[in-house]
Amino acid sequence: MVYSSLAYAHTGIDTQNGWVHGFIHPVGGLDHVLAMIAVGLWATQIGGRVVWLVPFTFVAVMTLGGLAGIIAVPFGYTEVGIIISLLVFGMLIAASIRLPVIVSAIIVAIFAFCHGYAHGAEMSQHISGFTYALGFVSATVLLHALGIGIGIFIKHKGSVQWLRLAGMGVILYGSSMVLIG
Repeated sequence: MVYSSLAYAHTGIDTQNGWVHGFIHPVGGLDHVLAMIAVGLWATQIGGRVVWLVPFTFVAVMTLGGLAGIIAVPFGYTEVGIIISLLVFGMLIAASIRLPVIVSAIIVAIFAFCHGYAHGAEMSQHISGFTYALGFVSATVLLHALGIGIGIFIKHKGSVQWLRLAGMGVILYGSSMVLIG
């Protein structure tokens, strides 16, 4: 066939591409998407240096959790940690709770490990762990940035009750995961 090579114009965009597979993993589940956006919303709600420190802490510890998942370090609390992260992040936003910087960083670090472990544990054995990690880190950074952007927009418009409603939405989704089990 003369035109068969044209059908492969997007080579490398498949499940064997580590970066793409890693990028798709966090955005493929509403639990991860909501948690990542919630981190950005909460950080913006707190303000100051927390706006960047909390998401940075999340990404750094998530990467360690991803490595632990890739090398199959035993850890049995991944799903529970992810669900609890939704409930906690949602509550922190809905109640507009401002904690000291170190406490905020510790809270996100605990849950970041769970999210990262899930990413790493679900990596296909046929792809590069390095490019896969770059993919899920890139997606997470973008989702955090989205949360920060939404938070800044809402604060700029003077509609902080929308932040609280967003927090309640995260709680509701986390609660539904508990009920569905």
